[in-house]
Amino acid sequence: MKKIYLIILALFPLLTYGQANKIFRKALKATDLNERVELFTQVINLDPKKLDAYFYRGIAKNDLGDYEGAIIDYSKIIVFDPDADTYYNRGNSKYSLQDFEGAKQDYESAIKLDPNFIDAMYSLGCAKYDLGDYKNAITDFTKVLSQAPQAKIFTLRASAYRALKDYKEALKDYTYAILITGNSDDYYNRGEFYLSVNLYKKANADFSKSIKLNTNNSFAYFFRGTTYLLLGKYEHAISDFTKSLEFDITDFDAMLGLALSYNKLNDFNRAKMYFQKAKTILSSNKNDAEGLTLFKNTYWSQNQNYIFSKDYEALNAL
Repeated sequence: MKKIYLIILALFPLLTYGQANKIFRKALKATDLNERVELFTQVINLDPKKLDAYFYRGIAKNDLGDYEGAIIDYSKIIVFDPDADTYYNRGNSKYSLQDFEGAKQDYESAIKLDPNFIDAMYSLGCAKYDLGDYKNAITDFTKVLSQAPQAKIFTLRASAYRALKDYKEALKDYTYAILITGNSDDYYNRGEFYLSVNLYKKANADFSKSIKLNTNNSFAYFFRGTTYLLLGKYEHAISDFTKSLEFDITDFDAMLGLALSYNKLNDFNRAKMYFQKAKTILSSNKNDAEGLTLFKNTYWSQNQNYIFSKDYEALNAL
């Protein structure tokens, strides 16, 4: 009996290994993420040293939004056999939790193990950007662009240049993005940049191109309306702000744009109506502020404060 028992014990690890591999293959084919997590968990219970099961379970957890759980799985792999892909994936999970410093460290570790890991380099630039390290983010984006010139990366680098107030380089990158894809978003991004540096005619032209390429770009209508208002074309501004409200009837910024435009046309009844509507919405958003401070979180107060504060008293007196 002892010999038979010993033979059974010797066969047990082989049976367990085979069963684990069978379940592992089934898990890879599963389309339901919760099922995948459960199957990979079964694999790990049978074979705790099967690091691939931790890796794929981590991916499934991440896709389910269980970023903490994914990080735990990736960390188990890193303890025993660190590799670039696992560091990169763990960095992505940390990034999703807005742990940008932790994500940055993981992306750096991934690149150290694989210097040609272009996705990790791109993500490292994004993490540095979100940490406010714009200069080094630009360096990373530049490295990525040398290997894979993409519109979205030019746009990100443009935003970094813009944060550093290097507007000349920012404009170049926004334009490069347009040359690559020339879609609605690219024209919108450059138009918003032009608006921020008070080049209203150029901004208006880009917003018009953005709308032509995508008539559902609601933000483009609002900002084109803003350029029309700043250019003194009040009726055009009213048309665009009205269109913007069709996308969102609670858009208090569009309402304020209408109030400002109607006030310029001396249509005080409509100006008062839209100004009061905007005040009602802002007051209902658990905002206890009064007077001009009620509008502190609006586009007009934050980006066109000179114009808004100048006209506020007239609107408030209506």
